[in-house]
Amino acid sequence: MTVCLDTNVMLQARARSHRFGVLLDSYQFGKISLAVSSRIMLEYEEILTAKAGQRNWRNLHLFIRMVDRRRRNLIVIDPWFEFGVIAQDTDDNAFTDCAIAAHADYVITEDRHFAPLANAGYKPQPITPDEFIARYRGVHV
Repeated sequence: MTVCLDTNVMLQARARSHRFGVLLDSYQFGKISLAVSSRIMLEYEEILTAKAGQRNWRNLHLFIRMVDRRRRNLIVIDPWFEFGVIAQDTDDNAFTDCAIAAHADYVITEDRHFAPLANAGYKPQPITPDEFIARYRGVHV
């Protein structure tokens, strides 16, 4: 199963003690694949560096890359087409574009701006982290 993590979910999941930490555990143990693009990685870097410092960003980046070297479950894709699914906060389209191009199953987010993705006719669907964890506990998380 392939997912794309919204920035706020990624930032919370990196704290192993947080209830969303299970998402990165699932990535680490090869139960899910993570779809990212250059834009997404730059946003992760920008926000995490601003909130927690450059060292925390480097640690997250190293973790993502090291897991991929072992599991081959990182899908790096830079979409050349912009689908424009989200009008309310166009920066969020980086996640929908990546998820669509990667044929992801879900965009895991707590952001209501992703609601239009549910009815846009594309495979990836928005889902909250709590819903994803509840639905796939024991299988993917």
